[in-house]
Amino acid sequence: MPGGRLTQQERQQIALGLADGLAYAEIARRLERPTSTVTREVMRNGGPTAYRADLAHRATEHRAHRRRKAAPRNPGTPPQAHGRDAEAVREYEEMFTTVFMQSGLPKMTARVLAGLYTTDAGSLTASELAGGLGISPASVSKAVAFLESQGLVRRERDERRRERYVVDDDVMYQSMMASARATAHLGEVARQGVGILGPDTPAAARLENIARFVSFVSESIARAADQAREILHTRPETPSDSTF
Repeated sequence: MPGGRLTQQERQQIALGLADGLAYAEIARRLERPTSTVTREVMRNGGPTAYRADLAHRATEHRAHRRRKAAPRNPGTPPQAHGRDAEAVREYEEMFTTVFMQSGLPKMTARVLAGLYTTDAGSLTASELAGGLGISPASVSKAVAFLESQGLVRRERDERRRERYVVDDDVMYQSMMASARATAHLGEVARQGVGILGPDTPAAARLENIARFVSFVSESIARAADQAREILHTRPETPSDSTF
């Protein structure tokens, strides 16, 4: 199986595969590359609908050049825990950030959220985030304020009275429920328009259909979140757990 960085020709094949509607696994099979390589390449370069081979290749060269010139972000940063590959972790964080950006988060906010999700502790202080991401405390504060307003993080004080930003097991559930409530509100507003525009008009019929659709979706999200909530609190099985 080929190793090393993707070539420009391989990126062109990825772009063609995406245009043909192929799954990442199929594109990877044709390139004889791991599926994770193709997934990471696409997600860090605009996603499946915006991926462009030439732009992706130039962006990769630019990142490589920037890393060669740049000094370490924090010389005092300890080695990666659990023997992790620091470069692989960094690339994964970039991919995770891209996914969050595609969901609508600003880049800095997406970086902060990805940094929190990929820390073992599940929480970091403002200084830890600023040092780890190479950004200012003010940028951290702005990003956290937005994430908190969306129910994606919460604040707590540690034993040293330092404020920590937390993404614990239940935050994702609370965020999903907040999303369901926001979706339901959209349906309520759409239904109000039916009476205002007249129940027998095309515009009212459109709004009624939107309200019914959104209501069904929001109820489904809330029901699924309730049913799946315990998954967030389940410890994944390890190889030793299945050993007799």
